[in-house]
Amino acid sequence: MTTISSDLAVLVDFSRQFLSGGKRFRAQFAHLGWQSVPASPGHPAAGPSAGRPGENAGIVSVASALEVFHAAALVHDDIIDNSDTRRGAPSAHRRFESLHGAEGWAGSPGDFGRASAILLGDLLLGWSDELLDEGLDDAPDRASARRARREFNLMRTEVTAGQYLDILEERAWLTQPEAELLDRAVRVIIFKSAKYSVQAPLVIGAALAGATDDQLDTLRAFGLPLGIAYQLRDDLLGVFGDAAVTGKPSGDDLREGKRTVLIALARERLDTSSRHTVDRLLGRPDLTPDQISSLQQIIVDSGAVDRVETLIQQNVGQALAVLDGSDVAAGVSAELTDFAGTVTRRVF
Repeated sequence: MTTISSDLAVLVDFSRQFLSGGKRFRAQFAHLGWQSVPASPGHPAAGPSAGRPGENAGIVSVASALEVFHAAALVHDDIIDNSDTRRGAPSAHRRFESLHGAEGWAGSPGDFGRASAILLGDLLLGWSDELLDEGLDDAPDRASARRARREFNLMRTEVTAGQYLDILEERAWLTQPEAELLDRAVRVIIFKSAKYSVQAPLVIGAALAGATDDQLDTLRAFGLPLGIAYQLRDDLLGVFGDAAVTGKPSGDDLREGKRTVLIALARERLDTSSRHTVDRLLGRPDLTPDQISSLQQIIVDSGAVDRVETLIQQNVGQALAVLDGSDVAAGVSAELTDFAGTVTRRVF
C-alpha cells in the first residue's frame, strides 16, 4: 500500500497493531476442525497424520483469514458500540482520532476517526478474503474448496445478521413482549457469536480437509452449544470482568446497554423498583462506578449470575456428550475437550 502513498503506512501499522493481540480461538478451532478429518488416499493432505512439508499451508491461510475477518468485525463493532478500548489498547477509531489531533488537521477528530476506522475494517475484510482464497487453493479437491467457501460465506452472513439483531435489541426491547426478551437474547447469542466463534471455524476447517456430511454434522452439534457457553461467559465478563484480564473497562456492557441473556434472566426475577433501576441506567455511557456497582449487585441478587453459570455448564456438557462415541479422532477429541474448558473458564 505504501507504494501508492506514504500516507497509507498508518493503515498498515494500525492493522499490524490490531492483529497482534487476542486469543486466536477461531484460528485454533479451524485447525482442530481440519485435524478432525483423518487423512485418506483420496485426501492425503487432510488430518493430523499427514506429514509432507508445507501440505498444511491451506489451513494456516484459512485460519489466518478467520482472524483477519474477526479483526475487521471488531473494528466495526467498536465503532457501533462507541468503545474506547480493545484488548487493553485504544480501539481503531480512537487511534485515528488521536492521530488527527496530534497532527493538527482540519475538521472533527471524531469524524476522521470513525471514517478512517470504517475503511480500515473494509480493508481487513478484503485481506481476509484474499487469505481465504490462498487457503482454498491448497484444498485436497475443488469440491472441498467450494464447501469451505460456502461455509465461510454463510458465517459472514450470519454474524452480520447477528450484529444487526444485537443493535436492534438494544433499542427495540421496550416495545417487545416481556415473555419474548429471553428468546430474543438467545437468538443474538447464536448468530452473533456461537456459530461464528466456535461452530463455523470448526466446520470451515473440516470442510477444507474434505469432511463428510456426518463429520460436519458432528462438529456442528459440538460447536453450537460450546459457542453458546462461550458467549454466556463473555456476557458475564462484560459486566463483572477485570479490565486487566478482558482489556475492556469493567461493566462495559452495562454502559453499552447490551440486552444479553444475563439481563433478560435478571429482569425476570426483579421487583418493579429494581427493574426500573436497571432499565433507567442500562445503556448510559456516563455510568459512574457507584452506579455500575449498584447494577452489578442487583443482577447478582436476582440470581441471574447463578442461572447463567448453570446454563454454561449445561451447554458445555451437551457439547462434550457429542464427542462420546463420535468418529472424531481421540487426540482431537481430547483437545476439543480441553478447549471447552479454556473458552468457558471463569476469570472474575
